Amino acid sequence: MEPTVLPGDRLLVVRRPRPRVGDIVALADPRNGRRLLLKRLTVAVGGELTVEGDNREWSTDSRAFGPVAGEGLLGRVVYRYGPAGRTGRLR
Repeated sequence: MEPTVLPGDRLLVVRRPRPRVGDIVALADPRNGRRLLLKRLTVAVGGELTVEGDNREWSTDSRAFGPVAGEGLLGRVVYRYGPAGRTGRLR
């Protein structure tokens, strides 16, 4: 499966207290807090979230680093505003 977000995409991320399953979320990499990860939320139970990449074969996600705390999310990716020709809402 081709990733939804590609290198060079310009994204609008909004803070949202409760993301829904299926949302693309931005979070700090649990292994290296200086890196930002974009993953799809697949399970939300209590305060723990499971995230997976759209390209499962090559993605490093909750299968590698486990569930993440809900407080660790920076927001939900809602719109791609660049590059031209790839703009639009993301889901």
